[in-house]
Amino acid sequence: MDETQLRLDGNAAAGFLREIFTDDIDAARGACEGCGAIAQLGGQHLYTNPLSPGAVLRCSACESVLMVLVHAAGRRRFSLHGLAWVEIADR
Repeated sequence: MDETQLRLDGNAAAGFLREIFTDDIDAARGACEGCGAIAQLGGQHLYTNPLSPGAVLRCSACESVLMVLVHAAGRRRFSLHGLAWVEIADR
């Protein structure tokens, strides 16, 4: 079997992504790309302002940016560029 026969488009991941993004993300653990610290996301430092369209989640160990969240113009956008990985325990 050729590798291309196993390849699907991104729409095939919809079920998998729906399972992940309905869980309580506060309890999820992640590894900081900057210092390697592993901790629950709910225990990190969140910086926001009531007048801003979003927030920044920073590592509680080194203050590196872990996640950027924005909600504006009827859309939500987030970046996880500061996390090496995120782990969500099965229910």
